[in-house]
Amino acid sequence: MAHQNARVYGVALVTTAAVLWSTGGFFVRLLDLDVWTMLAWRSVFAALSLVVVVLIQHGRNTMRAVGAIGWPGLVAIPIAATSMGSYVVALKLTTVANVMIVYATVPFVAAGIAFAWFRESSKPRVLLASAVALAGIVIVAGSATHLHDIAGNAIAFLMTLTFAVQLVMARRYPWLEMAVINAFAAALCAVACWPLMPAGIPDPYHLLILALFGMTTTAFAYLLFLMGGRHIPSGEAGLIGLLDVVLGPFWVWLAFGEQPGQAAFAGGGLVLMAVFWYLSRELRDGAAKLLIS
Repeated sequence: MAHQNARVYGVALVTTAAVLWSTGGFFVRLLDLDVWTMLAWRSVFAALSLVVVVLIQHGRNTMRAVGAIGWPGLVAIPIAATSMGSYVVALKLTTVANVMIVYATVPFVAAGIAFAWFRESSKPRVLLASAVALAGIVIVAGSATHLHDIAGNAIAFLMTLTFAVQLVMARRYPWLEMAVINAFAAALCAVACWPLMPAGIPDPYHLLILALFGMTTTAFAYLLFLMGGRHIPSGEAGLIGLLDVVLGPFWVWLAFGEQPGQAAFAGGGLVLMAVFWYLSRELRDGAAKLLIS
């Protein structure tokens, strides 16, 4: 019974994290600001909230955790900053649906990077799922007729690529403290964007939205996913994380009437089908182990 309660607790936390992540496009559409102002202030609030997460995680050992990131952590910081910045820029240029569809290919991009980096073999099902997901991305990218959509899709892939690199680094160097790295990355993103934004401070309304944007889609979501992921199989966590891809376009359609388009439905369906099929094996294996135990 205790194990079942822990699993329910884990599912609830991971689901909440996915819902929070899915609000990124909603926050971007709420903000009538240039991209540099949005990035700078969102990153400030993200960095501050991630510092709180690090303090909660490590307490008196915080400085030791910061010093322990080593050279892999120093390499990961600008990569993470690029991922954070690309996410917002992509959302400004194209539809939320397009960005989320590209982002859903993260498992396959990460598998390709792991193979190229340290020859981690990919199973046939990974290759097949990757091919189906690639077909979905081709449909979405091929339907882009405006330059801003083409640029948005490209930057969404840059976000996906850099995030996949972080996932592989976390696997390659399991001792890396990703909360510490992301806190530094958010600070770096703020410093880089600050000189590029217009002078002045946003009005209180925009500051409130930026604060909620920075805190909910980074620190809160990260902490909840980390806590919940300890109680459920990684495959199940990955499947729940797909709520981000599905709900992201839903929120902006509900609030702003942003239509994904037929190509996004067709390509996104292929991508989601590929990811679901790929992750379902691990979920079934996890359930079988639970029954045996």
